[in-house]
Amino acid sequence: MTAIPAPQLRKLTAALPFWMTLGLIPVAIITAMYGGWTLLLMPIATWYLFSMLDFFTGLNTDNADPQTPDEDLKWYRAITLIWAPVQILTIFGLLVYMVNTDHLHWAEEWALFAGVGIITGTVGINYSHELMHQKPKIERWMADILLASVLYSHFRSEHLLVHHRYVATPRDPVTARYNEHFWRFFPRVLRECWVSAFNAEKAMLARKKLPWTDLSNPFFRYWSLQAVFLLAAVLIGGWWGLFLFVTQAFWAIFQLELVNYIEHYGLTRKHLGDGKYEHVLPRHSWNAAQKASNWLLINLQRHSDHHYKPDRRFPLLQTYDDNEAPQLPYGYPVMTMVALSPRHWKRVMNPRVQAWREKYYPEISDWQPYKNATNPQPR
Repeated sequence: MTAIPAPQLRKLTAALPFWMTLGLIPVAIITAMYGGWTLLLMPIATWYLFSMLDFFTGLNTDNADPQTPDEDLKWYRAITLIWAPVQILTIFGLLVYMVNTDHLHWAEEWALFAGVGIITGTVGINYSHELMHQKPKIERWMADILLASVLYSHFRSEHLLVHHRYVATPRDPVTARYNEHFWRFFPRVLRECWVSAFNAEKAMLARKKLPWTDLSNPFFRYWSLQAVFLLAAVLIGGWWGLFLFVTQAFWAIFQLELVNYIEHYGLTRKHLGDGKYEHVLPRHSWNAAQKASNWLLINLQRHSDHHYKPDRRFPLLQTYDDNEAPQLPYGYPVMTMVALSPRHWKRVMNPRVQAWREKYYPEISDWQPYKNATNPQPR
């Protein structure tokens, strides 16, 4: 592994690969203008293009100096900060365009906004994830705006208060269980994550002797922002505009949960007894060092380090070798496609989970409580 000195990170050229995501916006516009076969461009540009680039660019095992100050990261921070207005303008600009043109069939309009959802899920929610972990209020507000634009605002509460605290234990809805295929995981997390997020915020207010109806409950902000976007969709395009907006939101959420599914599949923290679990370690997240897909996902694939240091900005996230953390055979774009087929997913991943168990926990002989999430709830 090579260390990247802080002065090198100050250069715009070092950050430019992460700005490639802006190229997805013209793709969406071209699709809206021409329809037809161009509707394939958005999934191709996200899932397939970066998978091919991974093949040619290989792995990136370089680590930046984690002590690099924020002032040296301005070009990296800029892409995450500008994405919220870019995304909102794209969604509603396309809605306005749809209202004022009639060259696309209704099915093409649906496919267009499904493709937009792939972008708002792959990029928008991922950028909101980066922003919600930061301290400046402007960044947290940008995270809330991005999540509201895909009707998934509660993800912030669930992620910060539940997932990071209880990952790889029975209390974390987002940790995919061994042998749980995606089509079972997806409806489960849609149901459980909202409840766990709301209960986490309610419990925080209770500790302050406040009811959940107190206006400091962020759910009121979540609901208000989502209502603004839903109303805007109706005012622009009527009920059809609302349907198209909800379509992009659904596919954005679908894309997010595909990624959530693969990040911790089958990985569990050891139960130490009496509701106590070992601390989160690099071994409890699947990692991928593929260079191009880390450009697309702003280093989300360096997931172990994110759980170790959640507020560490994405260019500073460290990579781990396979002695410290389990590695995926391909980047997230390929692995999410594999996850859509339970048979192929189990063929690829189950042997890796079994090898992971033998490597890190040879003393555990009964894995059934871990597989079924029936171990005691963490204290």
